[in-house]
Amino acid sequence: MTHTANHPVRLAVVDAPDQPPPSPALEELYRGFERELLIPLWTEIGDLMPPHPRSKAVPHLWRWRSLLALAGRAGHLVPVGRGGERRAIALANPGLGGRPFATPTLWAAIQYLMPGEDAPEHRHTQHAFRFVVEGEGVWTVVGRDPVPMRRGDFLPQVGWNWHAHHNGAAEPMAWIDGLDIPFQYAVDAQFFEFGRDRISDPERNTPDRSRSERLWGHPGLRPVSAPGPQPGTPLLAYRWADTDRALADQLDLEAEGYAGTVEPGHAAVRYTNPTTGGDVLPTVRAEMHRIRAGAETAPRREAGSSVFQVFDGSGCVTVGDMSWSVTRGDLFVVPSWQPFSARSEASASDSDSGALDLFRFSDGPVFEALHLDRVTVEGNGDA
Repeated sequence: MTHTANHPVRLAVVDAPDQPPPSPALEELYRGFERELLIPLWTEIGDLMPPHPRSKAVPHLWRWRSLLALAGRAGHLVPVGRGGERRAIALANPGLGGRPFATPTLWAAIQYLMPGEDAPEHRHTQHAFRFVVEGEGVWTVVGRDPVPMRRGDFLPQVGWNWHAHHNGAAEPMAWIDGLDIPFQYAVDAQFFEFGRDRISDPERNTPDRSRSERLWGHPGLRPVSAPGPQPGTPLLAYRWADTDRALADQLDLEAEGYAGTVEPGHAAVRYTNPTTGGDVLPTVRAEMHRIRAGAETAPRREAGSSVFQVFDGSGCVTVGDMSWSVTRGDLFVVPSWQPFSARSEASASDSDSGALDLFRFSDGPVFEALHLDRVTVEGNGDA
């Protein structure tokens, strides 16, 4: 193999304390490595094996008002069917080279459906969810089960399930999608299939509760007819009323002097798979956090990345060296091992709960499955 300027392996002899001493023989050795497509670890160890994660993703904030305005314009210009697949508009982290990835493992997008529209059916191995920060009137149809989508609802869907959407209302509706697309892309695991262009008339029904909720949506109870664990949750909707009540109860217990919150003024719940008690999806963790007005969370670092959306209220969030004032709908990224904290500045004027409510999803299940999870909280050390 001859050496060319376009050869994929290029090695430079460097006069540095942590490198072999330069010599003609070392130059010749490196040219031999290049010809055989070999790279010695000593030239790459600082990048491949750093003392702690150094994510290429960077902290970044997207304003909901701007996203919604652009999605609305797309609603009039871009078809929702084939050729404008799903009218999903992905967040592109500025540190990831223009890829449509929020973090190296997580995809986040705003999806917009006009009145009377159907998003055609498809399925994919990527695990997915929808989270609604405002509006109602759209039904997602998973496995021919129509599931209503309303403000505050979390709607997970394990991979390889047929799904479509339809808007039965007179107004457009937007929500966020979260998927593990970047992770499956990186490990070459993805499969995708188009389904029907239109859903059937029975699927255009608008039930108040889906079949999955009628079977699985009873706290602490599971149907005996469906024994054994399932890899992802069979419950297709986690309703805001239940989430809200759980968060309010935690803060009320704290006020009464009992345990229940993560830290003072900070309530949190995790969405779980009712067949296992574990994470709701195999590769995605989802949580809702409520921070009492005036409270501030301790800075926290985690191996693995997260995307947050402000569900309600206002406050100040700090990620690494960046700080932003945030309000309803704003989205931001916390890259791996970047410290994160939040201070609630919410009030009854901007929050139904009077607190700062944050929806969070992360790649935690992947890191835990590989025993790569690590957490530190300021003042607590390793957790």
